[in-house]
Amino acid sequence: MNFTVLVPARLASTRLPDKPLADIAGLPMVVRVAQRAAASGAQRVVVAGDDERILQACARHGVQAVLTRQDHPSGSDRLAEACGLLGLDGDDIVVNVQGDEPLIDPALVQRCATLLAARPDCVMSTAAHAITELNDYTSPHVVKVLLDAAQRALIFSRAPLPWWRDGHAQGITALPWPRPLRHIGLYAYRAGFLRGFPALPPAPLEQCESLEQLRVLWHGHRIAVHLAEHAPGPGVDTPEDLARVRASFEKTPVAPGP
Repeated sequence: MNFTVLVPARLASTRLPDKPLADIAGLPMVVRVAQRAAASGAQRVVVAGDDERILQACARHGVQAVLTRQDHPSGSDRLAEACGLLGLDGDDIVVNVQGDEPLIDPALVQRCATLLAARPDCVMSTAAHAITELNDYTSPHVVKVLLDAAQRALIFSRAPLPWWRDGHAQGITALPWPRPLRHIGLYAYRAGFLRGFPALPPAPLEQCESLEQLRVLWHGHRIAVHLAEHAPGPGVDTPEDLARVRASFEKTPVAPGP
């Protein structure tokens, strides 16, 4: 199947300035991400950057990139503009791989794209895995997702869901069964929907939880969910994250893909 991977990348990161250009074993992070994404079998991988320096770094390493506006309020808005620049529309499948995920599993990217192609009832697909640690279940920094019988998202939340009424009567001391699911921030879209997404009014619950995917559900659209066997590799949000990823490359060099 044909699908395109788009990698949104912006320089204005408050916690890690110039993050897409951060060196990881001799290559800019955004190039590392593009290389991993290319191993998924995508027809093409394109970086959607907000600065000429990102485009120059990509060009030096043979990675296609397009320049998008700097004032986009979210990554989805940046991807929508990139779809227009690339002429993607209708049922074309676009996978959003974040520009700070240099350890992303190419097989997971492919599975999200394949799942959406097989689900005409959905405008998007994403992924999740079972939570095994109580701290992850209770943490507001870990987004949970509940599914319906057809493996579509019912709700996303930072709250500990599902709530085990009887088991948690005296406080949260154990995980419910079946295991709660941690959402993985990887998305595949139908390009026609993605291009129209920025025009959808934000959902009240989206603004409360600060989770953009809730806008999709609030407007009556459906998201298919792939259940992964394990958590993906860590992303890079802080200098400490960057140091850990660099160390993983130094200890065991990470190949572009399987």
